[in-house]
Amino acid sequence: MDIKALSIVAAILLLPLGFLKLGKSSLFISDALAQAETNPDPEIKQTLQMMQMFQKGVQQYNQGRLGESLETLQQAMDISQTIGNRYFEGNILFAIGAVHRDLDQYALALESLDQALAIYKELDFTNPANRYNIGMILKQMGDIYNSFGQYTKALESYQLSLKNAKEFGVKGDEGNSLNSIGLTYTKLRQPRKALESFQQTFAIFQQMGDRAKQGTILANIASAYMSLGQASKALEFRQQALAIQKEVGDRPGEAISLNNLGVIYGYLGQRSKALEFYQQALALLNETAAATGTNSFPSANKSLFLSNIGLSYLALGQYEKATKALFDSIEIKEFLRIGLKDIDKVSIFETQADTYSQLQNVLITQNKVDTALEIAERSRARAFVELLARRFSTPSTKLTINPPSIEKIKQIAKEQNATLVEYSIIEDIFNIQSLEQFQESELFIWVIKPNGEVAFRKADLKPLWQQHNTTLVDLVSKSRRQLNRTSRRLQGVNRIGQAQPSPGTQQLHQLLIEPIADLLPTDPEARVIFLPQGALFLVPFAALQDTKGNYLIEKHTILTAPAIQVLDLTHQRRQYVPGTAKDVLLVGNPTMPSVPPKLGEKPEALPQLPNTEQEVKAIATLFNTKALTGNQATKAFIVQQMAGARIIHLATHGLLDDFLGVGVPGAIALAPSSSDNGLLTASEILNLKLSAELVVLSACNTGRGRITSDGVIGLSRSLISAGVPSLIVSLWSVPDAPTTQLMTEFYRNLQHGSNKAQALRAAMLTTMKQYPRPSEWAAFTLMGEAQ
Repeated sequence: MDIKALSIVAAILLLPLGFLKLGKSSLFISDALAQAETNPDPEIKQTLQMMQMFQKGVQQYNQGRLGESLETLQQAMDISQTIGNRYFEGNILFAIGAVHRDLDQYALALESLDQALAIYKELDFTNPANRYNIGMILKQMGDIYNSFGQYTKALESYQLSLKNAKEFGVKGDEGNSLNSIGLTYTKLRQPRKALESFQQTFAIFQQMGDRAKQGTILANIASAYMSLGQASKALEFRQQALAIQKEVGDRPGEAISLNNLGVIYGYLGQRSKALEFYQQALALLNETAAATGTNSFPSANKSLFLSNIGLSYLALGQYEKATKALFDSIEIKEFLRIGLKDIDKVSIFETQADTYSQLQNVLITQNKVDTALEIAERSRARAFVELLARRFSTPSTKLTINPPSIEKIKQIAKEQNATLVEYSIIEDIFNIQSLEQFQESELFIWVIKPNGEVAFRKADLKPLWQQHNTTLVDLVSKSRRQLNRTSRRLQGVNRIGQAQPSPGTQQLHQLLIEPIADLLPTDPEARVIFLPQGALFLVPFAALQDTKGNYLIEKHTILTAPAIQVLDLTHQRRQYVPGTAKDVLLVGNPTMPSVPPKLGEKPEALPQLPNTEQEVKAIATLFNTKALTGNQATKAFIVQQMAGARIIHLATHGLLDDFLGVGVPGAIALAPSSSDNGLLTASEILNLKLSAELVVLSACNTGRGRITSDGVIGLSRSLISAGVPSLIVSLWSVPDAPTTQLMTEFYRNLQHGSNKAQALRAAMLTTMKQYPRPSEWAAFTLMGEAQ
């Protein structure tokens, strides 16, 4: 065989990580190098040098020497790019992506894998090696999506990689894909489907005689049984897994099994024994990292082990040790988010939020109120804050993304001239039917006054599930339903001061407002900015009722915001970028676009909204301008006009779907044209640059979206990111006539000198005189700044 033929065979055998036939490829490379000594061809020599470097990098990877592997593979990449062989580049990029993945460097891993995938698709797709590699890349990308918490995308990738493995008849790859599918079902809380996948996987690796894989799968079977509440079976399989992992020298797997044994004993209420296993797991992980040279790389597993240690110390009453472990854990978590795309940061934070909650819990237990508030703020809207800082920064002004200190939080309250109310929902471990489970425990509430005074109160959430078989999420949903039912019964005869109490809104008032009522301003014109968390984003604060049936809006001027730091960033932007826009853009009842009622169904035109046309024409009279309606209000024209508008008022349908499939739900219905479908999506708004000081979405459900630990992902988040400091959005489907009156009153008040928050409050008080049902006037909320 000549030198070129030998090098080609070696290249084919050098498939990416985890699928290498190193022994055979080494022989071919050695033979090729020997022949190259007598017939030196520079290109062939470079090719073989590249292969040697690649092989060395793979060997280092298989030995767990990830840092060295990355350096060696990069050297191989440098040679490959000099040669200009795209296939080699694809293989090396694939390998580099796998190393980054194992180092929990998710952004770098995805970048390398995306490049490799593009190369393989660019090459001849009928080539089996290219198609095989594409399947393997999909498996790796699925692993990364799993790390982000994007489980649906992970499943899609794994299913494709499984199909690919079956097509090529590679049983090991089939088993790996099935195992990953099982792990994803576990995270999706579908343990029976997970168990089915794991059992299929175990049969494959048992048939192959692969003891290391058998140990891994037995550990996963144990996790599935834990999810099913079968702790004794979980313990049995976990111990079998640990024995095999020790036998084959799978040190990382052994560390994970030790940690998961701790989880089982913690589940059984044996906290001291659980702590011992967590500490063994961490010690083994540190020992392995030191031996492989990866101790300088933050690890998701290390963060998990530290978090579990912290929870154990908390349960055992050792608060200082718990604080240190949990702080160490979140330091790693925050490192893992660096470099990710915005939506991926949101997803990964969903998998990390519990640690922040427990750290707040242990700090409050030690009466460290200010530090707990700093962690509460550090635990919310972090991806949003980083997005805003990136969007709002200029070459001369770089906005900070560091979480605010307590002194900075006090300064923000002063600058806003408002009382800030921050909520944090705390879960804790409870022994229920002899098993330990996480349940809602308390609602932490901080009140920060404009003078810098900080006060802390809390509400007990345990009675919700202990006595009433409900949760805070259910209570919020129930109260919204009750508002509508109560409203229908009132039949328009109720007036201010005569409101009939609603049990749901009264219960929410009792939990959210009564603990802090004495801390709120007595002047009804003074601003109160609520900073909700989770389901509390859907609370209609204006409609909360005290025991006498009085609404909260009667006592206070109300705003909401996703985080204190978001308020600060939007305020800074207004200081650095003074508004120059002058126009008032009013849009109502556009010619409606067509939308499928359900996915896969034929699109149908949305119903027209003739009353919104009356609404915008009435407002247009106040501003001496013209409203855009019908065919005038095309998406293309409205987007163009939005760039120069000071106030933007859109009275049309608001939709909650993720039309582009990018994880950002929400759209505004505008008139379609030959170049678009008329839907202005939240992801499109995210890319706009607006100078408007106010946007009003006078449509249904415009304040809703996908609720995450980072806040509500939807239209409101996109508009703030586009540069808008103040928004008025709705929390439910709004009725036409009351909304027309409310909006007209709002703008009239605004023209008479009221700030936005005062103008909205006065408009609500006026509207409820004629339309007393809360569903008719309380749906709208002002987000952001009041000025």
